[in-house]
Amino acid sequence: MSRMAQALVLARYEDEVMEPLTRPDETRTWRGEFTQIPGWFVGGWYLEFFRSYQRHGLLADLEALPWKQPYCLQVMLHDEDDDCFGLWMFHDGALVEVPIARVQRVQRVHTYEPGPGYLCRTDEPHFESLAPQSPDFVQDPRLSW
Repeated sequence: MSRMAQALVLARYEDEVMEPLTRPDETRTWRGEFTQIPGWFVGGWYLEFFRSYQRHGLLADLEALPWKQPYCLQVMLHDEDDDCFGLWMFHDGALVEVPIARVQRVQRVHTYEPGPGYLCRTDEPHFESLAPQSPDFVQDPRLSW
């Protein structure tokens, strides 16, 4: 299924750690290679996905890398329906989504693929008119990233 998404990785002085992810590797579960953002003092890399299946396993691979300063790593993920990028950082040794003020993850009901929902600005004028999420909402445990 066509599904545009972007990933940004910000990590200072981690060029060696990110270098393998800048080359093709058919053994990865996700597809693509990161491109370094030129001229950034703090190391930055980006990757764009064109299909939802191309991104499965990205967070697990990033989490498993031998980061010198994992507390400085920021991963920003944006799905085509998100109002803004989501922020993921290390907490207790795992990459977890960090809450952002005035942003709520709204769950979509579908079963054809992992569905993390989408990020919606709660101060946006039409927020109340969006399809409400189920009162028994539980985050889809299948990772789409």
